[in-house]
Amino acid sequence: MTNEYAIESRGLSKHFGDLKAVSELDLKVPRGQIYGFLGPNGSGKSTTIRMLCGLLTPTEGSATVLDTEIPGNARYLKPKIGYMTQKFSLFGDMTVFENLQFMAEIYSFPKASRTARIDELLEKYDLVDQRRQLAATMSGGQKQRLALACAVLHHPELLLLDEPTSAVDPQSRRDFWANLFRLAEGGTTILVSTHYMDEAERCHRLAILDHGVKVADGTPQQLQANTGMHIIEVLADDPYRAQEALDDGDEIASVTQLGMRLRVLIPVQIEDPLGKVKGLLDGHGVPAEVRMTTASLEDVFVAVTLGTEGHDA
Repeated sequence: MTNEYAIESRGLSKHFGDLKAVSELDLKVPRGQIYGFLGPNGSGKSTTIRMLCGLLTPTEGSATVLDTEIPGNARYLKPKIGYMTQKFSLFGDMTVFENLQFMAEIYSFPKASRTARIDELLEKYDLVDQRRQLAATMSGGQKQRLALACAVLHHPELLLLDEPTSAVDPQSRRDFWANLFRLAEGGTTILVSTHYMDEAERCHRLAILDHGVKVADGTPQQLQANTGMHIIEVLADDPYRAQEALDDGDEIASVTQLGMRLRVLIPVQIEDPLGKVKGLLDGHGVPAEVRMTTASLEDVFVAVTLGTEGHDA
């Protein structure tokens, strides 16, 4: 019987000496969805992906990936997964077509249909004009599309993407995500790590990692509805003075400046949060408009990474 989850991990951990890169990670990734890993550099995203595809052996714990237990049977996953690294890892001295041919050979793609599949991918990922171009001479967006084409050449059930848009422009990022949604609609499960909030919002579900610990897990909407914080917006003519005033408040969890506005996080246990903020501003002689607002995904990220306790929606 096929598991409803493409990935299910149980206490997955990886230690490098005294460094706990990933700690007791429990994860459930539904089939056919885009699942995001959101976190800063060093949060354990890349290490987790490498364990899930069999490149790293966990220190503790286990996982089931496409009904295959790892780490013991990781070799059986190769034909079923596609993996795209953060840095461009294809061959710069080979043409686009040669790189795709090489990947087809690696994955033992049937020779009878190999050329047709490569032509299909060149068309799908807008690389027809680059067919004979050396990969090293391509733009960042073109390299990204080539890497994705190589990762999906063999029709994988699961696609693992490690910060795939970190080196491309906004338009290329948007186009890349359009391709991901088409793959998901076709039944491919996608696990993608990112540190971009707008990309995290595109995921069906996501986990937030901090220092190797999962501190939040749910749909973007669930996480935004359960920050555990009052979110207050402050509009002031002098936002720097306003922030200085709010920094004096013991009950203020976080203050972030966005242009002329401040976003203020106060734990939900605090009564009359608007009054607290207004009192601090008035006490420092800072005129400002104060209002409650809804949480953004960035607010969620700030809220759950203030401490290390888990938070599941």
